Amino acid sequence: MQTVSFFSPKNYERADICLCEQLEGRTRSAVKKLFEGGMVTIGGRLAKPSQSVAEGEAVECTLPDPVEISARPEDIPLDVVYEDDDIAVINKQQGLTVHVGNGNLDGTLVNALLFHLKNLSGVGGALRPGIVHRIDKNTSGLLVVAKNDSAHLSLAKQIEQKTCSRQYLALLEGNLKNDSGTVTTYIGRSPSDRVKMAVVPPEKGKIAITDYKVEQRSSGYTLCRFTLHTGRTHQIRVHAKYLGHPVVGDDVYGIKKQRFALNGQLLHACRLELTHPRTGERMAFTAPLPDYFAAVLKKLSFDVASIVY
Repeated sequence: MQTVSFFSPKNYERADICLCEQLEGRTRSAVKKLFEGGMVTIGGRLAKPSQSVAEGEAVECTLPDPVEISARPEDIPLDVVYEDDDIAVINKQQGLTVHVGNGNLDGTLVNALLFHLKNLSGVGGALRPGIVHRIDKNTSGLLVVAKNDSAHLSLAKQIEQKTCSRQYLALLEGNLKNDSGTVTTYIGRSPSDRVKMAVVPPEKGKIAITDYKVEQRSSGYTLCRFTLHTGRTHQIRVHAKYLGHPVVGDDVYGIKKQRFALNGQLLHACRLELTHPRTGERMAFTAPLPDYFAAVLKKLSFDVASIVY
């Protein structure tokens, strides 16, 4: 067991929100379990998640020892676009979580990678072997996987220095006002719902930069290309909402009444460009839209055949 003590830096209406903010990496459900187990005191007294916390008040919580777990191989279908001794490029299907975590011990891309690929980098640890960057569970498309530590470090540096280009296609609700532009905000945890991300003040989040360009317009919808300059959680989806045109099918940031029966947002990582870690060759990979995405576009009279990936 580990005991963590701190003085509240500000007033909080709820103690569980205070702990979510101060215990980095702890989900709301994990914090809830701390309260249920009698592991939290405020001002020396056993605390409830709904009670308020005053600025400067002493908070103490006992954290259980971490349980060592590791991912196991699973025979999950995998679309490998490219593979050599150093990297693999995967076209991830919608509905597949990238890595183990938050109670997800199987059924992830990592489990599939362990089954299908011979080697994976260990930089990300036992739960994230090979994982250099992520895309959301219900987002489809390309991501690169590192098969050794040297490749991993090279790819991570490319992403940090913005020399690894990642483009996405998304169908947005309504007609986007401008044909192109750049969204620059700060993204952090939503103050009203810790599961969501949101545009927040600079001191509450990290800078997020996204370029957008309209590809086609039809029937009150906009097909838009997004290029990431940073990689914040849910960045494109949050920025689409910020523009006033959320991604179609997004059950977190989208409109409540969806027109189409979908299993997630119409957001697809269509193009990936990188420099090969060993050879230095500049490489580009593309992935066409999934059938369910293309079907919606056709129903709305978009010209799917003319889309350039």
